Amino acid sequence: MIEPYVLDLHEVDETQVAFAGGKGAHLGGLSRIEGIRVPVGFCVTTDAFRRIMAEAPSIDDQLDQLSRVDPDDREAIRTLSARIRRTIEGIAVPADLAAGITRALDRLGGQAAYAVRSSATAEDLPTASFAGQQDTYLNVVGQAAILQHISRCWASLFTERAVTYRRRNGIDHRTVQMAVVVQRMVFPQAAGILFTADPVTGNRKAATVDAGFGLGEALVSGLVNPDVFTVRDGEVVARAIAAKQRAVQPLPDGGTQEVEIDAQRQEQPALTDAQVVRLVQLGRRIEAHFGCPQDIEWCLVDDGFRIVQSRPITTLFPVPETGDQENHLYVSVGHQQMMTDPMKPLGLSMWQLTAMVPMHEAAGRLFVDVTRRLASPASRAALLDIMGRGDPLVRDALETVLDRGDFVPSLPDADASPAGPPPAGVPAPIETDPAVVTDLIERSQASVEALQRDIRTKTGPALFDFLLRAFEEHKRALRDPRSMQAIMAGMEATWWLNDTLQEWLGEKNAADTLTLSAPDNITSEMGLALLDVADVIRPLPEVVAFLQGVEDEGFLDELPKLAGGAEARDAIVAYLDRYGMRCVGEIDITRPRWRERPTTLVPVILDNVRNFEPGAAERRFEEGRRKAQKKEQDVLSRLRVLPDGDRKADEAKRMIDRVRTFIGYREYPKYGIISRYFVYKQALSEEAERLVQAGVLPEKDDVFYLTFQELHDVVRSHQVDDRLIQRRKEAFRSYHALTPPRVLTSDGEAVTGAYRRDDVPAGALVGLAVSAGTVEGRARVILDMADADLEAGDILVTPFTDPSWSPLFVGIAGLVTEVGGLMTHGAVIAREYGLPAVVGVERATRLIRDGQRIRVHGTDGYVEILP
Repeated sequence: MIEPYVLDLHEVDETQVAFAGGKGAHLGGLSRIEGIRVPVGFCVTTDAFRRIMAEAPSIDDQLDQLSRVDPDDREAIRTLSARIRRTIEGIAVPADLAAGITRALDRLGGQAAYAVRSSATAEDLPTASFAGQQDTYLNVVGQAAILQHISRCWASLFTERAVTYRRRNGIDHRTVQMAVVVQRMVFPQAAGILFTADPVTGNRKAATVDAGFGLGEALVSGLVNPDVFTVRDGEVVARAIAAKQRAVQPLPDGGTQEVEIDAQRQEQPALTDAQVVRLVQLGRRIEAHFGCPQDIEWCLVDDGFRIVQSRPITTLFPVPETGDQENHLYVSVGHQQMMTDPMKPLGLSMWQLTAMVPMHEAAGRLFVDVTRRLASPASRAALLDIMGRGDPLVRDALETVLDRGDFVPSLPDADASPAGPPPAGVPAPIETDPAVVTDLIERSQASVEALQRDIRTKTGPALFDFLLRAFEEHKRALRDPRSMQAIMAGMEATWWLNDTLQEWLGEKNAADTLTLSAPDNITSEMGLALLDVADVIRPLPEVVAFLQGVEDEGFLDELPKLAGGAEARDAIVAYLDRYGMRCVGEIDITRPRWRERPTTLVPVILDNVRNFEPGAAERRFEEGRRKAQKKEQDVLSRLRVLPDGDRKADEAKRMIDRVRTFIGYREYPKYGIISRYFVYKQALSEEAERLVQAGVLPEKDDVFYLTFQELHDVVRSHQVDDRLIQRRKEAFRSYHALTPPRVLTSDGEAVTGAYRRDDVPAGALVGLAVSAGTVEGRARVILDMADADLEAGDILVTPFTDPSWSPLFVGIAGLVTEVGGLMTHGAVIAREYGLPAVVGVERATRLIRDGQRIRVHGTDGYVEILP
């Protein structure tokens, strides 16, 4: 350390964020990389900041007030943060600290110009860049001015944008400290930003360079549009040269000014292609040093590059690790399962251990590698067909990569891997007999009952050995040929009816009406059963009033104290006995189940009490059955008058019988999976409780941040890595900011598919038609089922719906989701209830505002936002 409170940048590396802040630590790390030139300078450490903060005891009270403010109360944040900044800027820099800074300046050249730059300890981190949240001052001249701007940097820890950013990223204001970097100014001919991965697509093999004349501030502030170069495999593959009319230049006495660029230079490139390639080579060296793609600020000075900042690109979705250099193409599991939120490590590993195909993890999400299936012409066609029927955006994204011709290798059919969804083909060879479904359901129930019985006596390491055997039974049930035939029979009959009746009768999505109130649909029964619970509660005013104020999960024990409360409790408990293993995001075993958190259902029950009359469930089911019957009669009568009409009507009748026999069973295997998951979870929760009692873990839920195997090891050894759990918690929080792509390449490119339709009105939001009909109503944009407050006639707009959302479906008029396919759960239940629905509408929850009136075209697959 050259002075108390002062570190030369060459004394700092990226491990010293606590002393030098994120920017200072990264600059110190950069200065140690061979061939990378960083302007000389020093760092005023966080010890100096803490000393300054200690000079003003009133700041403690102000921070307390700030921590209690609603993060959306911008006025309060603006007022309080301004008061804290004034307090900090009003503190005189102590004499010994000022003297140390002055001596450091003298060693670098006291009368030179400097950049004074904030460097917070929660800045330029792998999971949160905080770019632009604190202040930087360029071309500061004179020791007094530099000291003044150091104070301003300290104060900028509490700019309105920095405070809001921390609140939204869950970072405590008191845990963040501020260092300040002071560097000799460089006066570049050109400056800009280098992304070592494409910041839009995520492609790690493509680098992007933004360049402009003069200081980089012109680009950062948006004063000019930059030249943009794309580099791949050591050559410029694309360039867009902008008309750069203005630049930012330093003033002789300090500060900066905007200047006009000579007309003849405005459209000249700020860099030559050779310079761009050389800059990217430097960027690759920096990326290798830090171990992840970087966002790099650079300056060109006398044909040499100076690096003035490098931070991780925090918006990129990670790539699954494979350990090889081969090309891989991944499809998102979450988009198929209607759960695109991140999963905790225990949830990820449990799903991987019980899945039928290998799955790869990235950012708390799971992906299936479909590269080999696509490499073979025969398996490629089958995979694209099944994907396209489920989610056209996935198919289009896969075809986009295939059309490039150089990413997926070509293999003979014999070498193609069978991993992936089963291929579509002719109708499955299974008889149309309701007894098939009855038998499958009974076998599933017996399997779950056997699991419940056999697991009761298992604890400790023996439990984990038992579970590994149970997982094999789990997978055997999923692979049951009879079950797969029943599922495919229902799906293929649906496709046949939609495709053939459109060809014969010109009618779109006829199967939507023909499948109303199909038997044996456990998910639609779950929604209707909650209407029956509401029927019990509706005539009990004391119970209704009590439920309106419920917050505690123990409310069921309080109900019998009220008039009619015992009856109400019995109705809710009976519902939980059958459906309590379900919850939002249920494929993640760590999510709280309804049985564990029954308050989740209370708002839905109260909505049903308010919005429905007694007997609504039975009436809804019978109404749907009658509509389906009437539709069948209509279709068959219209077919019989066609040429060869009797044959066509007979074929259609066979398919109608087939779809009504099997389509309801489509939902049952997931119910069986989640029933087993709840049994697994209850046993693992008891083990977690024993670990807490033994002092191995401080909290029971800490086991969620361990994989199944890691938890097995902890149970065996009674030793746990607390730091690993803490790192996993921090990583999980960061994953929420990342949006998983439907399709991802091993180059890191998030491939976005398109519907490629020209048959929708201008301005309409395009999606996939999954349930016929048109409805107009109030949009309710709901991100969390617990926040649902629906009125009759509302249209639910949400990112995704898994089976746990179906109790809401009985009270809405239409459905719009961002994720989904023709046979995903939300689509199946929307058809079952006769709700017009459009799924796969990209960014629907952001483009549609809560309360807006919208029109959902469920037959044609688009949504209109009404004036």
